[in-house]
Amino acid sequence: MNPSERIDELIAGLTDWRGKTLAKLRKTILEADGEIIEEWKWMGSPVWSRDGMIAVANAHKEKVKITFTNGASLPDPDKLFNAGLGGNKWRAIDLFEGDKIDARAMKNLIRAAIAFNQGKSKRKAPSAATRAKAQESKE
Repeated sequence: MNPSERIDELIAGLTDWRGKTLAKLRKTILEADGEIIEEWKWMGSPVWSRDGMIAVANAHKEKVKITFTNGASLPDPDKLFNAGLGGNKWRAIDLFEGDKIDARAMKNLIRAAIAFNQGKSKRKAPSAATRAKAQESKE
């Protein structure tokens, strides 16, 4: 079973408000960027990635939590983050029964996470000078 099918199965198994909330959250994430990849990690968690991990979601007894891997580095002008605010890296959004997902704000946050990941990838890529030096040392 591929990750998307596992996420479908997880959502179908949550027959209360949490399944509907997770389905809406997933739809919003996937609409934010057509190149987002769905993954299944840590023995049962949906994960969305593009050029690195964006976020992981979990359904808990009384909430649905989406945790952004690099949330502390992301702009949050709409104040979506409401959990994990003290950490150095991760930030989360706890959604409770009756909460509405602000699709526009969530998509902006997803896009900011993608931009952060892409910037991180560029910072890690060796410069032309570094590549040239490495090539010289091989010769």
